[in-house]
Amino acid sequence: MNANGNIQITYPDGKVEAKPSGIRASEIAQAISSQFEQQLIAAKVNDKLVDLNTAVTEDATIVFIKRTDEAAHDILLHSTSHIMAQAVKRLYPEVKVTIGPSIENGFYYDFDIETPFSDEQLEAIEGEMGKIVDEDLPIKRLEISREEAIKRFEAMGESYKVEIISGLPEGEVISAYEQGEFIDLCRGPHIPSTKRAGAFKLLSVAGAYWRGDEKNQMLSRIYGTAFADKKALKQYLNLLEEAKKRDHRRLGRELGWFSFHNDAPANAFFHAKGTTIYNSILEYVRGSNTAHHYEEVNTPLIMSAEMWKQSGHYDNYRENMYFTKIDDRDFAVKPMNCPGHTLVYGDAPRSYRDLPIKMSEFGRVHRHEKSGVTHGLFRVRTFIQDDAHVFCTEEQIQEQVDDILNQVYEVYSVFGFDNVHVELSTRPEKSIGTQEVWDKSEAALADVLKSRGIVFQLNPGDGAFYGPKIDFHIKDSLNRSWQCGTVQLDFSMPHRFGLSYTGEDGLDHEPVMIHRAIVGSLERFMGILIEHYAARMPVWLAPVQVKVIPIADRHEDYARQVFDALRTMGIRVEGNWKNEKIGQKIRQAELEKVPYMFILGDREVEEKKISVRRHGSGDMGSLDLHEVSERILAEIRERADQKV
Repeated sequence: MNANGNIQITYPDGKVEAKPSGIRASEIAQAISSQFEQQLIAAKVNDKLVDLNTAVTEDATIVFIKRTDEAAHDILLHSTSHIMAQAVKRLYPEVKVTIGPSIENGFYYDFDIETPFSDEQLEAIEGEMGKIVDEDLPIKRLEISREEAIKRFEAMGESYKVEIISGLPEGEVISAYEQGEFIDLCRGPHIPSTKRAGAFKLLSVAGAYWRGDEKNQMLSRIYGTAFADKKALKQYLNLLEEAKKRDHRRLGRELGWFSFHNDAPANAFFHAKGTTIYNSILEYVRGSNTAHHYEEVNTPLIMSAEMWKQSGHYDNYRENMYFTKIDDRDFAVKPMNCPGHTLVYGDAPRSYRDLPIKMSEFGRVHRHEKSGVTHGLFRVRTFIQDDAHVFCTEEQIQEQVDDILNQVYEVYSVFGFDNVHVELSTRPEKSIGTQEVWDKSEAALADVLKSRGIVFQLNPGDGAFYGPKIDFHIKDSLNRSWQCGTVQLDFSMPHRFGLSYTGEDGLDHEPVMIHRAIVGSLERFMGILIEHYAARMPVWLAPVQVKVIPIADRHEDYARQVFDALRTMGIRVEGNWKNEKIGQKIRQAELEKVPYMFILGDREVEEKKISVRRHGSGDMGSLDLHEVSERILAEIRERADQKV
C-alpha cells in the first residue's frame, strides 16, 4: 500500500493498476466492464480462490474465474449443493440439514428426515432449485463467533450444525453463507448469487449414517451434479449412462466371472473365467517384477499383535484389522505385507554390497471395511496386492524410485492407460517419526519427480502414517480417475525393527525402506479394467480368446480338429456344440465378449479354411488356420491393446 492508501493490482497480462485499499474483487471486474463482471463467479487473489465480494487490502495479483474455467467447477458444485439444501428446506421444513460437500464431478447433501427421500421427489426439488436460481438471491459470507453460531443454529432447530460447531476450538471465528432465508456453515468460496449457478441435475438418493458411523442416525442423502452449461451437463450424463452399462458388478455376474455371497460379505468369489483374467494380470506383473530384479517372497497371513504394535499399525490402523487369539496370545490377520518383509530382511546379516534388496509379494491382506462403503471389486475386505519393498541406502533412493517410476509407466501402458496424474502427499496429522526425517523423505521424492520433469500435484497432509508418498492416478476410457500405484519412502519402520547393514566404513547403518505397489489391489484393478474395456478385454486378458462355432452337426468333426489345434498352441478356446441356429451362436459369442469367432461350414471344411469374425469389427474373411493362429499368438505375446 502506498502513502495515498492505494494498492497495486497486477492482472494476468502483466498490467498493473493502483486501486483503493478495500476494493472488492467484483468492483475491480466491473471497472473492466459490467458485462465482463457478469460472466464471473469467483476470483483468485494471490493464488487463493475467493468470493467476488472479497475485499482486497494489499498488493495482489488477481485472476478472475469464469463459469467455464476449470477452477470454477468445484465452486459451482458446492454452491449448487447449497441451492439444493435451500430447496429441500422450503419443500420439507421439518428436515434437519447436516453436511453437503462437493465430490468429484458432483455433490451430495445428507438430511435427517422421518421418511427417506424417494427418486420421485427429486423432480420437485429440482423445480424448486430452478425457482431459487431465478430469484437471483445474493450469496453473502458471514463471519460469526462460535457462541453466536451455536445460538443461531439452535434457534433454527439445526442440531447437527450445533454439534459440528461445538466440536470447533473455543474462540474460532466461523464462516457461514447466507442466501435469502437459508444459511449454512461453509468455508467457501461461493458464486455471488444464485442466478450464476450453472446447469444441474439431481441424480439419486441413498442412505448414509451421520459421520459415517453405523451406530449413528441413518440419514437420507441426495446426490447431484452441476456444470457450466447444459451442453457440458448432457455430456456428463451420457458418460454416466455409459458407466452404468459398464458396471463391473453387473458384467461380472452376467459373464460368470465372479460373484458375491452373504456367507462371505464383501469378498469376491472368482469363477473359472474370472480367475483366468485375475491370473493373467498377476502373471504379467510378476514377469515385470522379475525384469526389474525383484525376488518374490511369501509371508504368513496371521502374525502376532506384538509385531503389529512394533510396526505402528496397531496404533494407527487397528480399527481396520481383524484379530484372533491362538494359545492365549493375540494375533492379527495382516492388513499389509510390509512388516513381514522387514522380518525377512532381518533374518540375515546385510552388507552395503547386498543393497538394494528388492522383495515382491502377491500377499493376500484383510481389511475391515464398513458394509456401507464396500462396492463390488472396487472395495472388498480381502484382496491381493502387488506389494514390493526396496531396502536401500540413502544414496540409492533416487535411482530406485526412478526405476519404480519406469515400471509404473510400463505396466500402465500395457494395460491401456497412458493418461497418468501424479500426486506427492506429505506428513499427515497422525504419523510416526521425527520432522527431520519427514522433511528429508519429502524432499527426496520431490527431487526424483522434478529430475524427470514429471508434473505433480502437492497433497499436504495426505501421506501414509510412516512416510510421504507418490500416488499415481490413471484415467480410464470414460475419463474417470483411479488411484492405483503408490511409492512410499519410509525411514521409520527399519528403525522400529532394528534393521541394519554394514557400510563401507565397517559400521552399522539403517537402510531406507521404499514401499511400492503398481496396480494395487488386483481385485480393484480388475474391476477398473472391466469398466475401462466394457468387458471387451484385450486378447491376452480374455478368458476365452477364440470361440469355435460349427454351423451344423456335419461340421463338428472339423471344428473339433480346429479346437484341439488351438488348445495345443496355448490359445484359450471354447466350442459351441449346441444344436442352435448359427445366428444364435454368433450372438451368444458377442454377448460373451469373445475376441475371435471361428465359424465353420461346408466351404471351410472343404477348403480347410477358417471364417474369422472379430468381436466389435465383424467378418475378417476366410483365412488359413496357421495364419490366423499366428496373428492371435502375436497379439497375446505383444499384449496388443484394442480400442476401448
